[in-house]
Amino acid sequence: MINKTQLSMVDAIAQIKDGSTIMIGGFGSAGQPAELIEALIEHGPRDLTIVSNNAGNGDTGLALLIKARLVKKMICSFPRQHDSWHFDSLYREGGIELELVPQGNLACRIQAAGSGLGAIFTPTGYGTLLAEGKETRTINGKNYVLEMPIVADVALIKAQQGDRWGNLVYRKSARNFGPIMAMAAKTTIAQVAEVVELGDLDPEQIITPGIFVQHVVLAHPTTTQQLITAKAA
Repeated sequence: MINKTQLSMVDAIAQIKDGSTIMIGGFGSAGQPAELIEALIEHGPRDLTIVSNNAGNGDTGLALLIKARLVKKMICSFPRQHDSWHFDSLYREGGIELELVPQGNLACRIQAAGSGLGAIFTPTGYGTLLAEGKETRTINGKNYVLEMPIVADVALIKAQQGDRWGNLVYRKSARNFGPIMAMAAKTTIAQVAEVVELGDLDPEQIITPGIFVQHVVLAHPTTTQQLITAKAA
């Protein structure tokens, strides 16, 4: 019997090793799997490459992972915001690398990995520093830059509901990067607010089918947020 809800959050995260490439879903703090990130910090793998929309906000979630100096490199679209002080500090002192990727390109490169594509041509970034050293091509009179897919060892995503087969339903903006990250990672760990019985999810509402998910773990936001707040203090 397939049951992807058997592992605890700690046990699911324990498989992540030093040097792993990890995709983290969310648009800023919206849809970010904060409880999985907390477990990752406790586990403590080092020299991580993190693929995410931004480089953390304030003193929660991804920002605390960066603060703990577990991240070697960030691949993201928005590294600097008014409350990205942990990334800013480390970057200025040379403690973290950055690969800046326009948001559309970031999504397309992740989607390319999940779709099994070898590479994609995109007009975004052509003629700028972001295109230096990359192959370019003119197609139908328009200039393009060759971009490579982004593949991850693990994707950490957040969904509203999941079942034991790993089928996922999202809530609002938590859906942003989660579905394509689940497709582009070798292992996907999804934290959910509710685990439901098989058959309870409306098939028309399932966004990520279980074939792309290896582990579904139940999150307890109140308890974990208290731990995050205490650690930040």
